Amino acid sequence: MVLVGDVKDKIAILVDDMADTCGTIVHAADRLVEAGATKVYAILTHGIFSGPAISRINNACFEAVVVTNTIPQDGHMRDCPKIQCIDVSIMFAEAVRRTHNGESVSYLFSNVPY
Repeated sequence: MVLVGDVKDKIAILVDDMADTCGTIVHAADRLVEAGATKVYAILTHGIFSGPAISRINNACFEAVVVTNTIPQDGHMRDCPKIQCIDVSIMFAEAVRRTHNGESVSYLFSNVPY
């Protein structure tokens, strides 16, 4: 893994579409701290968190791991205080409604319904 850029004395935010066992994202967080990042956050669309994932997150240097509720996260949040969840159900429901009614879904990019 190669880090591109200078993170010394900066807050780093890792963004990924999904995390399963969290090996890669924890490794990336470690590299950022080794390079001088003061804090590391992870933002994930889908937190699958299988196998050793929760243990890895608990032992990692993350300040927080933020995920959406596309997969239920109650148990994961109970087992790992670093996990925070954003509810996207209203956004998805509005996208489905707009698709069904032939309305613009791209409208939601700049007009969040909550």
